[in-house]
Amino acid sequence: TPARCRMRPLAWVGIASLCLGAAWAVPAKERRKAEKAKADLALYENLDLDNYDLTLENYGEILDLSNYEELYDYGDLVPKIEVGTLAPRPKDPVALPDQGTTAEIPKLQLLTAASPVHPAPSPAQALPSCLRCLCIGTSVYCDDADLEHIPPLPPETTYLYARFNRIGTIRASDFTGLKKLKRIDLSSNFISWADADAFRLLPSLQELILPENRLTALPELPRTIVRLDARLNRIPSTGLRPEAFRDLKQLQFLHLSDNQLDYIPAPLPESLRSLHLQNNNIQTMHEDTFCDSQDHSQIRRALEDIRLDGNPINLSLFPNAYFCLPRLPTGHFF
Repeated sequence: TPARCRMRPLAWVGIASLCLGAAWAVPAKERRKAEKAKADLALYENLDLDNYDLTLENYGEILDLSNYEELYDYGDLVPKIEVGTLAPRPKDPVALPDQGTTAEIPKLQLLTAASPVHPAPSPAQALPSCLRCLCIGTSVYCDDADLEHIPPLPPETTYLYARFNRIGTIRASDFTGLKKLKRIDLSSNFISWADADAFRLLPSLQELILPENRLTALPELPRTIVRLDARLNRIPSTGLRPEAFRDLKQLQFLHLSDNQLDYIPAPLPESLRSLHLQNNNIQTMHEDTFCDSQDHSQIRRALEDIRLDGNPINLSLFPNAYFCLPRLPTGHFF
């Protein structure tokens, strides 16, 4: 029919358009391959294979390499090279000394009778305490240091701990000039003697700790003393000065247990809070040992801790001796 005849040319035009679009849609890489094949064919057609003689003179005439890089694309074939850090070159070896040469040997000087001889220093010869002990601030720690004497102390020393040593005596010069010394702890030594003025001239001394030694007498104490601990020694009553504690107005703790005392060391200062005399040989006491028998209004509120246990004394024999105390002493009432 006439309508069909008119549609046929239009169909052919559409088909031609599709073909042209497909041709243009060929990837660029395929076109380059096609061009490469044509170039190779043209190259081989131009070669005169009958008279082919490749020499250095006709190398450029026979093979045209001007478009070599254009024909072949090696972009996808070039391997990736990673650049690493090369190891540093080894240092030049240190030149060894010549084995043929020897160092000069110093000459020994022989000792003669005229040569001065210097004695070797003694280990304990005036070493400062901070070299033999441990100094922290104004505290000096000399515990378990195998000491036989009190070492020289810094003038600012406030607390001294020299426990578990072999100290046998305390000299008056051991603490000279130590005006700030507040506490001395010499527990567990071999102390059997202390000079009479070993502690008396210390203006700031508050605590004197001397348990587990071999003392048979107590030296005079400064009036600033607050605590005296001389347990586990060998002190008899004759080893105490008469009225040794009466003028110690700041004394609060007096611990003399496990000694050889025969009586309670009265008079005791009003400041006293704790009196430990257990495990001695105390057999009797006076009615005014703790209280003033003439003043029945007296009350010693501070003295709350009195221990007399371990002594052969019958506390019930002295009923008027405790009226001023806030509580009865610890001991035997039989």
